[in-house]
Amino acid sequence: MFQVIEVDPQRAESLEQLGTKRKFWYREGERLFLFKADERGTGEDWAEKLSCELAKLLGLPCVQYELASETGTLTPGVVCETCSPPPWSMKMGNELLLARDPSYPAERKFGVQPHTVDAVVSVLKGFQLPPVQWNSQLPVGICTAVDVYIGYAMLDAWVANQDRHHQNWAALANESVLHLCPTYDHGAALARNINDTERAERMASRDKNRQVVAFALKARSAFYGQVSEKKTLTTFEAWHRFSAFSTKAGATWLAQLAKLPDAAVSELATQIPSHRMSSVCKEFTLQLLIENQRRLLEDSVS
Repeated sequence: MFQVIEVDPQRAESLEQLGTKRKFWYREGERLFLFKADERGTGEDWAEKLSCELAKLLGLPCVQYELASETGTLTPGVVCETCSPPPWSMKMGNELLLARDPSYPAERKFGVQPHTVDAVVSVLKGFQLPPVQWNSQLPVGICTAVDVYIGYAMLDAWVANQDRHHQNWAALANESVLHLCPTYDHGAALARNINDTERAERMASRDKNRQVVAFALKARSAFYGQVSEKKTLTTFEAWHRFSAFSTKAGATWLAQLAKLPDAAVSELATQIPSHRMSSVCKEFTLQLLIENQRRLLEDSVS
């Protein structure tokens, strides 16, 4: 089983204002950690942990998340160490896009049509790779921040992460140099917000429109293809748009995905405690991952 870290809320130093969930910062010695509560019990904790471990299997730079429980209330959640200890600072995507275009609606979070793939890539081209401590598993041939971000886009398509809005990607700044931040905040992935009744019904349904295959097609990203478009791209459309900027990097990340055995992915799910992730939830999640992996790999040869 994955470890579950007990966090005492009495040790909270400050509240995290970004996002809608209750979060607070606390210290272990000189190290600063963030606790994110899953008070609604919608699975954000296990989705965050699984997505983190799947990203690591691919070799992606990723903030390390651990399952957590709040002392007293036993509220589930996750913890992660800050990825921007001094002298580093974090610059969110909306801030970076606003610097590129003074008319960018940085204050909005959703329905931001200027949050296009092209706009994001234009910003990424000014970044260095993530700092060296995050790069030990990068595959050969991944040489630029855009190359790495293409991997983030593939991860989003694989885990059905629909929440990479402009505050869920960032740069790490050290003086005047900007480095791509490791991927973080995947709590909206893996269809964690549907219940076990729906999961079981979809897995058993004979209606093709209700099955996992059809469900997987619906995941939408937080990116737009054009400013004029009304709907965001699907996670697969976003992946294709990003990978078009470097077909070599796209092929490299697909090769990473192709060599992952189903057993390795399944083993991760078994390590989530059953009171957080039921057997039905685990089976559905694995079916979703297998279907998205199949689509990604088959699309690459079609």
